[in-house]
Amino acid sequence: MRPTTGGGAVDCASVWGRFGVCSDRVGRQNATPEVRRHFAGFPVQARTNGSPGMDAARFSPPPPLSVRPVSPLPGSEPDRTPSVPRGTFRSRVGHSRHASVAASRWAPAMRVGNASRMVREPGGSVPTAHLVGVCGSGMQALAELLLGLGWHVSGSDRCVSKEAASTLERRGLRIHQGHKSTQLPHHADVLVYSQAIAPDNVERVRASHCGIPQLSYSQMLGRLMSERTGISIAGTHGKSTTTAMTASLLTSAGLAPSVVVGARLIDRDVGGWAGAGDLLVVESCEYRRSFLDLSPRYAVITGIESDHFDCYESLGEVTAAFAQFAASVDSSGVLLVAADCPAAVEVSGQATARVRTFGRRPEADWWAADVRRTVSGSRFELFFRGEFLTEITVPVPGRHNVDNALAAAAMACELGVDPQLVCEGLGGYAGIRRRFQRLGSWRGVAVVDDYAHHPTAVRATLETARETFGRRRLWCAFQPHQVSRTLALLDEFASSFQAADRVLLLPVFAAREDDRQAEAVSRELAKRIGRSGSGTGCRFAPSLDRLVETLDHDTRPGDVLITMGAGDIDQVPHEFTR
Repeated sequence: MRPTTGGGAVDCASVWGRFGVCSDRVGRQNATPEVRRHFAGFPVQARTNGSPGMDAARFSPPPPLSVRPVSPLPGSEPDRTPSVPRGTFRSRVGHSRHASVAASRWAPAMRVGNASRMVREPGGSVPTAHLVGVCGSGMQALAELLLGLGWHVSGSDRCVSKEAASTLERRGLRIHQGHKSTQLPHHADVLVYSQAIAPDNVERVRASHCGIPQLSYSQMLGRLMSERTGISIAGTHGKSTTTAMTASLLTSAGLAPSVVVGARLIDRDVGGWAGAGDLLVVESCEYRRSFLDLSPRYAVITGIESDHFDCYESLGEVTAAFAQFAASVDSSGVLLVAADCPAAVEVSGQATARVRTFGRRPEADWWAADVRRTVSGSRFELFFRGEFLTEITVPVPGRHNVDNALAAAAMACELGVDPQLVCEGLGGYAGIRRRFQRLGSWRGVAVVDDYAHHPTAVRATLETARETFGRRRLWCAFQPHQVSRTLALLDEFASSFQAADRVLLLPVFAAREDDRQAEAVSRELAKRIGRSGSGTGCRFAPSLDRLVETLDHDTRPGDVLITMGAGDIDQVPHEFTR
């Protein structure tokens, strides 16, 4: 039992008896902060001076919700889901019990149809969240979702870019540069922290002193997902794009999902938003096994490779984490796995959910057949167990995006979306930032920016650039991400740049690691690229400024520049094209 000083835990049973979850909302909103925190899905503890923070592991889960059976597909085993006309969605999501429960417990709002119009009740108050490390891509998306749900949101970060500040403040979030204990609202219902924020952060220490609950980013997502029908998109590669594609086509099909993506959608300029339906689509990362904090009914595993060497010592450890994730998918739901990834197929054996495979071979349950290039992307025929469903156009280039689109299309069909609506939804997909994003030209040089920071992603991105731009001279400015990853995959990185004509290497962006080896590791990688026999010229650039000087001096009209990495290299293309 957590010690307290001068106060005790609120009796949750009496709270439930006094304020029913779907009734007496005005009384609940006028109740004490402890009562409101309970109905926001958090544990309840009377706040007392000097009491330590709440441990998220002690939080009791919300009451279980009923589950909806999976809709049948051609050639699949029957279930009890009643048949519905084509073009409709089985068990309309926007009007389900999940949506009403979620609205009553997470925001003082009434949702009218598919609108997100907030209806404030007299004297009502709304939950408040403070996000520490708010400028990370996932945390930004979470902040946008909470704002859409009607929460008051504030946040802080050590480095606040002008773009992040203007974007979040425009949406109503109060953001602070740096960390100070005084920045934590005294009435906050929860503090959410990113993986980069240590327990001794001054705002976290203050929250502990005040008895304010603390949740990690993934734990907060887990809380939100527990009130909804969760869709988790996981895998070493393609998570962001597959999540964005799934969210876009479900939105266009009228299902109004809530969404959290670790990248900003180009057409919406957001990574997170609140929808009127009960679906919550979440990009789910394996780093530190954080995806195990989620409780999805539907999930995708796009593939499994060695990565995150600061928390996984071997591929076996990564695979074991994904096996746990597969086992966590609700037994009433569906797990989609990449058919051409042996590790993904292996871990699916741990699932109690229905397992489907997807891939570009006819042996897969969901099959992308007759894949061919178009001017802007690809086109393929969608089959389910040998039965043709529709032809899909993917408006973004790259063979890897065929796999991402196939996974998104399969998930939508498993949810009961008509294949024609899937076709229309993917056809309108506009892409996400930093995923082969064409930013324009600079002195006749085409400029593309990409997030690739793993050898497999680097190779796929450069092959896409070669397919897109033909024989034009291709420059790749690459900033490795993390010393541990670069050292572990040196040989794989050295052979991944073969499609480029010229490579410029920056020092490793160490992120959460010690950066004393950053320059030496990049210089070693440059040597190995030069010895790879691919004919690719490689040079080391000690800083962003030197990189820009080299590009300014050596590129010529007609060249193509692609910047790649997960650090701050994206400043370069935006400086060129602003």
